[in-house]
Amino acid sequence: MTKKPINQNDIFNLELLNSISTRYLFDNKPINRLKSKINIKKVDNNDKHKNLEHLKKEINSIEDCNFKDNSSQIVFGNGDINSPIMIIGGVPNIEDDVSGKVFSGTDGELLKKMLRAINITIENIYLTYAINFRPFDDRKPSSTEIKRYSDFLKKHINIINPQLIIIMGSIAMESLTGINAKISVERGIWKETIIQNDNYNLIVTFDPSYLLRIPENKKHAWEDLKKIRNKIDQLKLTIK
Repeated sequence: MTKKPINQNDIFNLELLNSISTRYLFDNKPINRLKSKINIKKVDNNDKHKNLEHLKKEINSIEDCNFKDNSSQIVFGNGDINSPIMIIGGVPNIEDDVSGKVFSGTDGELLKKMLRAINITIENIYLTYAINFRPFDDRKPSSTEIKRYSDFLKKHINIINPQLIIIMGSIAMESLTGINAKISVERGIWKETIIQNDNYNLIVTFDPSYLLRIPENKKHAWEDLKKIRNKIDQLKLTIK
């Protein structure tokens, strides 16, 4: 059997997939692409900062929340508020709770490698969580708890107004789409959601913390990343 040559642009297999014992070969077969609408709504930067600060205060003032009561601080969001890409994770971990930053520690280091593999610097995108407080004992939130925060997440998205949303993990997926299913079933498929009359393209993939626990799924995450890169190129998005 003849091996296919490895595309030199596929550096992800060197930085990420080589962390497990198996080596993978990739090709450049075309994928089906959705005809996507691009949000053209423009918001003044001062208004964005003002609206984000207002939302942060609104979330911080929530009452009767075990997550908030057992957290050190809110983990709201960080990155470029004008980026066309928004990444949404599930919930903060203990490192995020200490730093106040989204995707801190080992999760963040893996995410940086994943993004760098498709020529994206993490500082040039916007990141947040579906729930902005760390759950006590890092337990998975219930559907009721996820739903309680989903309206805040939708407001957050509408303020940032990204052109692509990357959902990482089942909590974020359920919060934004209402889908309570296995990531393995929903991942890698471009979907569209409407929030306050604006259309958003989104794709679901694995959370970095999950990939650290189950490294054999990194090969599937790489397939999702290639689809994200293709969509960026298709829409001719500029990521500073």
